Amino acid sequence: MQKKILIVEDEESLLKLESILLTTKGFHVQGVTTGIAALKAVAENPPDLVLLDIMLPEMDGFDVCRQIKDSPQTCHIPVILLTAKKSPEDMARGKQVGAELYITKPFKSSMVIASIEKLLNPA
Repeated sequence: MQKKILIVEDEESLLKLESILLTTKGFHVQGVTTGIAALKAVAENPPDLVLLDIMLPEMDGFDVCRQIKDSPQTCHIPVILLTAKKSPEDMARGKQVGAELYITKPFKSSMVIASIEKLLNPA
């Protein structure tokens, strides 16, 4: 069965690029551009994994991740933070809110795919 990935990215071109990348790898992709839309999508149609930007309109990715991880219905969903924020403080905060991985932009698509596959199919 196709694994479902929710991409949360406010930059349209990047959202399109990530969607194409994951679709060609056989994933079912849903894309949203705000934190609020992400929480709504997770509640209505829970994905197998969330690829989450941090700098978003309305609500940042840290808050979105915390809310996903704080809910008993969604706390099992792996979250990968994919962001331009590279400071040690931001990386520590990513861990604090429960993200499984923290990947900085620019990223290698092969690394993102390998990370997703590892989280979705643990050995």
